[in-house]
Amino acid sequence: MAFRDRVEQLKASGVFLGGPPKLFETAGRKTLITLVALGLTPESRVLDVGCGSLRIGYWLIHFLLPQHYFGIEPNVPMLEAGKQFLLDPEVLAYKAPRFDHNTEFDFRVFDTKFDFVVARSIWTHASKPQIEKMLDEFVATATQRGIFLTSYKPPHLLRRDYQGNVWVGRDHISTQGGAVRHSFRWIREQCAQRNLAVEEIKGSAYNFGGQRWLKIRFKNSRN
Repeated sequence: MAFRDRVEQLKASGVFLGGPPKLFETAGRKTLITLVALGLTPESRVLDVGCGSLRIGYWLIHFLLPQHYFGIEPNVPMLEAGKQFLLDPEVLAYKAPRFDHNTEFDFRVFDTKFDFVVARSIWTHASKPQIEKMLDEFVATATQRGIFLTSYKPPHLLRRDYQGNVWVGRDHISTQGGAVRHSFRWIREQCAQRNLAVEEIKGSAYNFGGQRWLKIRFKNSRN
C-alpha cells in the first residue's frame, strides 16, 4: 500500500497526527534527510522522543537495522494507530522497534546508549524544566559522539519567551492546542552548563513548518 494511502487511513481513524496533515510526509522525509546529513547510518541507535503516530518513526524504522529504533510516547492510542495503519505486521516483527509510555522524559528506560535523539515539535510545547530534563537525559544516555536533534521556535515581540512550568498543547491528557517559544540564548546557556554545544541548522532543505532544527552535541566530540 502506498504511504499516502496509509496516512489517509490513519487520518480517518481520528487520532491526532502530531501536526498538520499536509506536513505529515514532509516531517518524516525531512527529518530523515537531516539525520542522514548529520551522519545517521542503519547501524545507528535512535531515540524518537514523542514519537506519536510514527510520522518520523515510519521512515526511521525502515531505514535502521532491527532493534535500533526506540520511541517514547505517552499517548498510547496515538502510537497504536500509527503501528496499525503505517506498519505492516511483518515489518513490526522483523524490525522490532521498542517503545515506552513514560511521561517524565526518561530516556534511561531502554538501558541503551543512543547515537541520535530526535525531538520534533516537543520543545515547542515543553516547559523549561522539561527541556532541562531532556538535556540531562541526553547527557546520561548518548554515546560520546551522540547528537540531539530537536526543533524550536524563537520568541519575538508578540510571542514571548515561555516562563511557565507546564506542557502547553495537545498530549495524552488534553486536546487543547497551543505552542511555546524559548530563546536560543537560554538554550545555549543550558547546554553550556552540561558541556554541550548547540547550533541552528540552516536551510529549507532541512527546516519546515515554521520551526528551526537545533543540533546539540558534546563539546569535545568531533561531529
